[in-house]
Amino acid sequence: MQERSFYILDVFAEEKYAGNQLAVLMAGQKMSDAEMQKIAKEFNYSETTFILSDTPEDEGYNICIFTPEKEIPFAGHPTLGTAYVIQKEIIKEPVDTVFLNLKAGRIPVKLVYKGKEADQLVMRQPEPVFGKTLDKNEVAKAISLDRSEIDGRFPVEEVSTGMWFIIVPLKTLNSIKRAKTDRDRYFKLIENTGAKAIVLFSPETYRKENHLNVRVFAGYYGIPEDPATGSGCGCLAAYLVKHRYFGKDSINVRIEQGYEIKRPSLLFLEAEGKTIYVGGKVIEIAKGNLL
Repeated sequence: MQERSFYILDVFAEEKYAGNQLAVLMAGQKMSDAEMQKIAKEFNYSETTFILSDTPEDEGYNICIFTPEKEIPFAGHPTLGTAYVIQKEIIKEPVDTVFLNLKAGRIPVKLVYKGKEADQLVMRQPEPVFGKTLDKNEVAKAISLDRSEIDGRFPVEEVSTGMWFIIVPLKTLNSIKRAKTDRDRYFKLIENTGAKAIVLFSPETYRKENHLNVRVFAGYYGIPEDPATGSGCGCLAAYLVKHRYFGKDSINVRIEQGYEIKRPSLLFLEAEGKTIYVGGKVIEIAKGNLL
């Protein structure tokens, strides 16, 4: 793989030009953190990943993930998309698992093939950690909704599987559609939280075959709204199991996201106890080299 080559991908997409866009670059050891940050800002996707070497270290490939604003320890769709590029462009033969070394730890990504092409990728999330519960009145104000639209059976809670999110259970799809961040109240809400991004979810969906609709706001990271969020949905999976949202200690569900911003996405979640898997499709859109 040539140093400074890049790939543009759609992750968690059922077809081209859907899901969450991602740029994956071969950085090599010569690219500094400052240069990687500038490139991530130039691409201006929710995240951009950098492969630091085409040689694995202790079986895992070292990668960094940057938003347009900062480096982050873990994110879902960059992990899947980068594993796809490593298998296709570096390993160049079918393998069952690609290991990635991130700041949050080592993440295994399993690959399921259709012929010689990886058709679906599945990652095991780091073990979830649960934070504090938040005041529903303050959360409702931050997302421009009434408190009554939050499902009172369940808490609003911080969860992390490598990156912290605030999980907010809503009653209806109508509430999902109408939600929007009140900038001042949003930043006031996250002043005293580890989580800076908000995951809203509803049992009502656009497509009947899906189980939940999800919407994610992450203005703190320079991303007003994320069309597909593997790490956020991994946190949601942990939340669903902990609070027995579906009445049991395990889940196997389809999640739709990104419909409100015309980037429809599909994520598959499986969880039992603290073991969580997030999966989806990766589609290559373009490739080239940095000047």
